[in-house]
Amino acid sequence: MSISDLLSAHNVILDAGPANKETLLELLSTEAASRIGCQKEEILKALQAREHIGSTALGKGVALPHTELRGTETPLVLFARLRRPIDFDARDDEPVDLFFLVVWPTATRKGLLPVMGEICQALRDPQSLRRLRQAETPEAVVQLVRQALPPDAGLEMDEDEF
Repeated sequence: MSISDLLSAHNVILDAGPANKETLLELLSTEAASRIGCQKEEILKALQAREHIGSTALGKGVALPHTELRGTETPLVLFARLRRPIDFDARDDEPVDLFFLVVWPTATRKGLLPVMGEICQALRDPQSLRRLRQAETPEAVVQLVRQALPPDAGLEMDEDEF
């Protein structure tokens, strides 16, 4: 499974307004719960636990909050772009405005790392980040992410390859 299979325009949120990390995680949890049929509180608690281990901010204004959940069968990837960047405890001290949320079923754990790796690959190019910040529609975001992926994205990898 590839990010191209998981990210659709329906799962893109543009110009969201959370003012801090906590309200952003609440927004993402609410959106994820409505799409996969889990309780918002369960998702929020799992995301908060993951962030407690260490920030999922990648740097350059990007974060990749993620969690595995029992009881869900379908992986979910959401993209959210904020109107104003927020502090997300990034190592580079840059505020974050681009978020990819990944919620993965524990039963199919094998696909999580390859999808997260694809997201990271798609975000390496500063031009891709600039374009994501300027995208006017959810469809444009999806197209930009797909264009940023290497040609072999989506090919099955063993987690040992990471």
